[in-house]
Amino acid sequence: MSNDMSFKRIYVIFIRQWFLFRSNPIRLVTVFLWGIMNIVLWGFITKYLGTLGQAAFSFATALLGAIILSEFMNRIQQGIMTSFLEDIWSQNFINFFASPLEIREYLGGLVLTSIITSLASFAVLILLAGIIFGYNILEAGLFILPFLLILFLFGMAVGLFITAIIFRFGPAAEWLGWPLPFLLSIFSGVFYPIATLPSAFQILARLIPASYVFESFRSILSGNYFFSGLLSNLLVGTALAIFYLMLAYIFFLRVYRANLRSGALARFGAEV
Repeated sequence: MSNDMSFKRIYVIFIRQWFLFRSNPIRLVTVFLWGIMNIVLWGFITKYLGTLGQAAFSFATALLGAIILSEFMNRIQQGIMTSFLEDIWSQNFINFFASPLEIREYLGGLVLTSIITSLASFAVLILLAGIIFGYNILEAGLFILPFLLILFLFGMAVGLFITAIIFRFGPAAEWLGWPLPFLLSIFSGVFYPIATLPSAFQILARLIPASYVFESFRSILSGNYFFSGLLSNLLVGTALAIFYLMLAYIFFLRVYRANLRSGALARFGAEV
């Protein structure tokens, strides 16, 4: 096995996914559909709640930005998972490794696909929120960049972990990946401050990198750009996200090598 990654082979995996989108526009719709539905639904809910609060508190500012960021993270996670599942469903996964392609190059192609689709979805949600509700998430300025980095790294970690679980237990395990973003949102403080949670849940929330993003984001949008915990939140969130990404990558490689040794890899050429 070569120690040098081929970016050309990574790009080939990405191009294959791109051709899948081109050949079936329904696949492209799924990239944007759930995010658009969430923005429209929560946008009108926050608009209604704003009328009850008589503009004393901006529910749109508190929720819409968090939902857009949450959708970005979820799209990263599900982009990796669904790209992998496409190869399983088409019974094509095992064929890749008849070529010199390495598993890390294959993963690199999935991540690249996920990055492109996530950024496209993110741009559409920002545009939609601005047109319909007059909301601009970029009001947070350059602070949005480290937030996106943390969510990107953590989304990759979750995506790789779920993909490894599917790799270990077979395509039937995919059902674990769909509700996971909703489960994480409970402990990440997407819709409410972490202090709202019971004490035991708050401890769990502190182990999730996304919780540091949404806590900081709310403080910044409330005008508190220089609160003392901002830097520590960003550093802890980034460190946790990198740690989980490394663990997920190691876990995936272990599962792959175990399947290779046991011959279980062959079943991915026969299962749908």
